[in-house]
Amino acid sequence: MKNCIYLNTDREMPLLGLGMYKATGAGEAEAAIQAAVNAGYRLIDTASAYKNEENVGRGIASCGIPRKDLFVTTKIWNTAQRLGDVRGAFERSLERLRLDYVDLYLIHWPVPGCYLSTWKELEGILDSGRALSIGVSNFEIRHLEELKKVSGIVPAVNQIECHPLFYNKELIDYCQSNGIQVQAYAPLARGAYLDHDVTCVLGTKYARTPAQIGLRWAVQKGISVIPKSVNPDRIISNSQIFDFSIEEEDMAILDTLNQNYRSASIPEDLRDIKF
Repeated sequence: MKNCIYLNTDREMPLLGLGMYKATGAGEAEAAIQAAVNAGYRLIDTASAYKNEENVGRGIASCGIPRKDLFVTTKIWNTAQRLGDVRGAFERSLERLRLDYVDLYLIHWPVPGCYLSTWKELEGILDSGRALSIGVSNFEIRHLEELKKVSGIVPAVNQIECHPLFYNKELIDYCQSNGIQVQAYAPLARGAYLDHDVTCVLGTKYARTPAQIGLRWAVQKGISVIPKSVNPDRIISNSQIFDFSIEEEDMAILDTLNQNYRSASIPEDLRDIKF
């Protein structure tokens, strides 16, 4: 695949993917996937919590790209972790997606008292070949350290919110030094930096949109991005980030925009827990 990185499982993962969060309208996911593959995307990211795996499955089936050329990610939700229904949740996701396997299966959130046992179940799913890689999402260093104590399998990916306004350098450095690929969800911060003076000025300098500047900032750091959009024009625009580079001094300026600004919400059942 073009513009990919290798995971610690020796499998390729695209640096750019299509996030499917909230794509639940009639035909919305299917149309977005078609627009995305036409624009060169090969990674589709969904989750059981998004309530659209069936739609995503239809989109994958009808998009015209061979299954082997797509990278499909889904995630297990907190409820299934608490119920100890990891295998059942995974099977239901596969059924909804109409797939024999996924390329990446993630623990969506580190549910206290559950995520270590959930990870052990994911190890079995990995062994079965029905998930080619396994990983985590929203894990902090302390969660990853706990995982290391009980498992010899290092997560292939840690999917976290990451963008110029939320740049958790310590966590990212930890992941990268431990062979864990960082993937950024909400890399556009739900639009929060698109009218920022710095991204606008740099957009003018590089003849790019502020969104393209933010996405390029991430991939230039080796971070995979999965911007969510169902708008064909924005899907195309978000893909146009591999034919230019941001100069190092400008990368450093973008680094200074960090405000630890979280644009995505923490689930209600975890809001009393420090992340």
